[in-house]
Amino acid sequence: MPPRVLTVAGSDSGGGAGIQADLKTMLALGTHGMSVVTAVTAQNSLGVQGVWELPVEAVRAQYRSVVDDIGVRAVKTGMLSSAELVEVVAELIAGTDAPVVVDPVGVSKHGDPLLAASALDSVRTRLLPAATVATPNLDEVAQLTGVRVESERDLRRAAAAVLAYGPRWVLIKGGHLPGDAVDLLTDGSQEHWLRAPRHDNRHTHGTGCTLASAIAAQLAKGRTVPEAVAAAKEYVTGAIAAGFALGGGIGPVDHGWRLGRARDLTPPDAPGA
Repeated sequence: MPPRVLTVAGSDSGGGAGIQADLKTMLALGTHGMSVVTAVTAQNSLGVQGVWELPVEAVRAQYRSVVDDIGVRAVKTGMLSSAELVEVVAELIAGTDAPVVVDPVGVSKHGDPLLAASALDSVRTRLLPAATVATPNLDEVAQLTGVRVESERDLRRAAAAVLAYGPRWVLIKGGHLPGDAVDLLTDGSQEHWLRAPRHDNRHTHGTGCTLASAIAAQLAKGRTVPEAVAAAKEYVTGAIAAGFALGGGIGPVDHGWRLGRARDLTPPDAPGA
């Protein structure tokens, strides 16, 4: 049986982020991905046109159905759009004996809000304390803590502010800073700085979902948090480099970049090419 990983997140109809990105990542990394859908979005390469949140009872039932029968080796959370959803998911993961990666999704790649302002306190006080690793980007750090990161030297301050809410580890993603893509992983005592070259590719939709899911997949394989994050960083860097155009806007990262490029072999006049 491959390691089992559960994603609790929203659906991206365009396939680049959310549940779809999570499951592709988990498959690419040799794990069995399972899902709890929290919301359905109408979404494409241009942005989010609509969001429909699922009832709390539906989210709880999906989670219990999977965990009680199949079991999990790691859990990843993504889009939880309301305080009610945040609180029920925090309750569920707190009662699950598995590492949890919390991606505190606040806005989409295109700037569309995906988390109600009324849910922020629940993320701070209920969800983050249940996290093995929290993976906020710089906008999410500002949204949650008020700390604005302007340069690499601000990453330590940002990490301390997030750790104050109780996650065991935090990965501050510095991808929005100029220069190399620099992230800081810390538990307040250990520090791990992860650097990767910045690729000149605008097609980066789904980066955050992909990284968090890759960390969860590596934790499910039994890796330590620093090992899991380093391996996930390597995977997502390759996925960004291979990101491709899709539709009229920002295309996705390539979750299957290690598996070959079958799409390159499709004749340009073939259906769907």
